Amino acid sequence: MKTAIFLLCISLLFLSCSKKPAVIFKEFPHTRLKPVAIETLPEFNAENFDAVLQSFQKNCQTKKAFEIYENLCNEAKYVSDVETFIRENFQAYQIVNDKEDDTGLLTGYYEAEIHASYQKSDRYKYPVYATPKDLVVVDLSQIYPELKHYRLRGRLDGNRVIPYLTRGEAKTNELNASVLCYCDSEIDKFFLEVQGSGIAKLDDNSSFYLGYDNQNGYKYRSIGKYLVKKNELSLEEVSLQSIREWLREHPDRIDEVLNYNNSMVFFSKREHGATGALGVELTPMRSIAVDKRYISLGSMLYLHADLNNTKINKIVFAQDTGGAIKGTVRADLFVGSGEEALALAGHLKAPLKLWLLLPKEKEKNE
Repeated sequence: MKTAIFLLCISLLFLSCSKKPAVIFKEFPHTRLKPVAIETLPEFNAENFDAVLQSFQKNCQTKKAFEIYENLCNEAKYVSDVETFIRENFQAYQIVNDKEDDTGLLTGYYEAEIHASYQKSDRYKYPVYATPKDLVVVDLSQIYPELKHYRLRGRLDGNRVIPYLTRGEAKTNELNASVLCYCDSEIDKFFLEVQGSGIAKLDDNSSFYLGYDNQNGYKYRSIGKYLVKKNELSLEEVSLQSIREWLREHPDRIDEVLNYNNSMVFFSKREHGATGALGVELTPMRSIAVDKRYISLGSMLYLHADLNNTKINKIVFAQDTGGAIKGTVRADLFVGSGEEALALAGHLKAPLKLWLLLPKEKEKNE
């Protein structure tokens, strides 16, 4: 219902303010939309529309996406000509920020892998925690609606809520949390937290999936920026691979660097592969993480990015969030799992343009 009202507000704004350069979301005041013809999207004709239909149908299985695309979700079950279906039923709106800037940043993430055991040992000594039993999550939105996208996390000290343990404090204090497994690399465990999901490959050759469940309440801080600040890496050198290499070459400084990021992620076991904040299993090269303060989860978008003279143009779906994904024109592209995915995610850093794809009938019928 809320999403329907939200879309109605957008529609009314378009009808009444068509001469203005951009339209402002009522619920997202720093997100502006500029209507464009869908045919003008970069290389739109080259899209794999059959693959888009599969992703759209999976996206529609979630409540948030169905609220946005209700009629089209139902119609998509019977579509044969996907390209015509999209051209006739969707309107494209370029996303710009409150300064009318339409260019942001695209990065990539992947399904991480750790080597682990259920038993602690000299080799497997780094615990992967479930959400602590004493972690308190406070939702203030009913009292302060402007804080609807924020949660206060901490722990009880008597009748007071105090900050939860930082990453560094958690190393010297026993957490009131179950240990899902122990892994053999503190570096791999850290990047599992950064990616938000992964596969634990056990010493008995079995494996299981891990997915984000919660975090300790601290904002994500980039250790890559920290290494640049300390003159250990140049800004141009920073990548997932270069950070890993530096940490391996400086084992005596691992704690210093990793603990710069106070944020700590907690996991749960999953039956499927990487699952995003929307609650649906992520699709490589189709799922993106966004800042949900500016873009609704469940949204269908068109993405354009230039990566070392290679253009990425495709329809994607906002199905995840991330601590490092902040801003209006900002996205993190899920690229899959394995060594190739790791290599791509580690070096993916490109200028980005985004278009939101909304149903045309909302404009006509509301």
